[in-house]
Amino acid sequence: MCTIMKRIGPSLAYLEQVRQHMARLPSIDPNTRTILICGYPNVGKSSFINNITRADVDVQPYAFTTKSLFVGHTDYKYLRYQVIDTPGILDHPLEDRNTIEMLSITALAHLKAAVLFFLDVSGSCGYTIAQQAALFHSIKPLFANKPLIVVCNKIDLQPLEGLPEDDANLIAEMKAEAAKTMVGQYGKPGEDDGVLLSMSALKEEGVNAVKNVACERLLEQRVEIKMKSKKINDCLNRIHVAMPKARDGKERLPCIPQAVLVAKAQAAAAKESRKLEKDLEDENGGAGVYSASLKKRYLLADESWKEDVIPEILDGHNVADFIDSDIMQRLEELEREEGLRMAADGDDDDEMDEASLTPEEKEALAAIRKKKRMLVEEHRIKKSTADSRPLVPRKFDKDRQFTTNRMGRHLSNLGLDPSAAIERARTRSVSRRGRKRERSSAVEENPDAMDIDQPNKKPRMLSRSRSRSRPPGEVTPGEGFKDSSQKLKAVKLGKKAAKKRNKDARKGEGDRVILNMKPKHLFSGKRSIGKTDRR
Repeated sequence: MCTIMKRIGPSLAYLEQVRQHMARLPSIDPNTRTILICGYPNVGKSSFINNITRADVDVQPYAFTTKSLFVGHTDYKYLRYQVIDTPGILDHPLEDRNTIEMLSITALAHLKAAVLFFLDVSGSCGYTIAQQAALFHSIKPLFANKPLIVVCNKIDLQPLEGLPEDDANLIAEMKAEAAKTMVGQYGKPGEDDGVLLSMSALKEEGVNAVKNVACERLLEQRVEIKMKSKKINDCLNRIHVAMPKARDGKERLPCIPQAVLVAKAQAAAAKESRKLEKDLEDENGGAGVYSASLKKRYLLADESWKEDVIPEILDGHNVADFIDSDIMQRLEELEREEGLRMAADGDDDDEMDEASLTPEEKEALAAIRKKKRMLVEEHRIKKSTADSRPLVPRKFDKDRQFTTNRMGRHLSNLGLDPSAAIERARTRSVSRRGRKRERSSAVEENPDAMDIDQPNKKPRMLSRSRSRSRPPGEVTPGEGFKDSSQKLKAVKLGKKAAKKRNKDARKGEGDRVILNMKPKHLFSGKRSIGKTDRR
């Protein structure tokens, strides 16, 4: 058995590939009402099927976007039609066509359907009308005994009236060929109306008209074929169509009672006389200007009460009773009186008029103002902290303008002692931040001295001895304590608060973990009073 399976293994793999390929093919019913769409690539076939059906065919601005058959369904006169979108066909011999084009050729050859040949009159698909007409004539034998409609698409880019004469003649020839395939009653060619239609799939102009004409043509052909079949005679024997006959030549008009006519007239008049909110909105400025009144629907004893202002009640009293009607007049009187008082006070202004001062008084006034400015600047210098004082980096002081000598001269001119400021600036110098630790005095006296008090440890230089520790109560700048007593008190309170937390083995104030209240090793497997054969 295994030998047989190995022998026919490649054939079974091929059959599996065929099965998967057939599963991907669309489900096409060859006996139902079918509309087939064909034409050059990128002429609007997929856009048309997306508009009239619920199919979602990919639409792209390049050729051969559709590479297989796509099926959609639409309704017309309560009947279901299947619409098939075929890949684009190029005008070359049959043996030169690829697999994608042969799908369209096969569908045209074997399906009984109404054919819609799409024609791009704008030329935006990349093919001229002459090339599309040549394709139409080359596949014309496939249109035999099928309703054929030539659809001129993209009329929004190029109307039919603006086409050149040569292109118009080619379209007229295609229309004449399509009219020959139209079989009327008794097998005679019918009229050429409805064989040439125009539409725009982008703007959806004429799309429904093309669908309706195609469905109607297909329905007429199917009915006519059934009427010519032999089965119709068996059906006609069982069908009787009753046609009523007139008993005389009198004309009998409909009799409507007068009361009904009056009621209809009154209802029409009431409907015309009634104004809707939309009408009122249009009359009063439109949306955003007109505001509908909510009071017009109030049910009150007197209609004149609807627009009255609703009183405001505060603590059981009507606010309107406490409003003075002459409040505006009294306010104007107060403003007038205030204006007169301000005008009178303007004459006795405390500001001194410098024009009336003597030269000695002007000099004294200037000295007073200068001294005031100096006091303000000195206060600002004292108020600013060390961190808020501006520091000028050396890379921006290339001309050596901001120096301690200049600062000292400036402070001396202001009457201040510059020694403290110069010393503080030198201690904050950037160049002194990275200097090494100075040697201790003991090393300076004897540089070769070693620390030999501890024989078990490696000897080290005395200059690397431990720094002096700070007492716990010492306050460093920036800690936020007023003095050392306040800091010691805060440290004591912090230790007291952490004592309970440390006893509970908490990591910190945010540790809210709840440990297991019943450890398994203490509460499992314990036998109580009773049988002890199992646990």
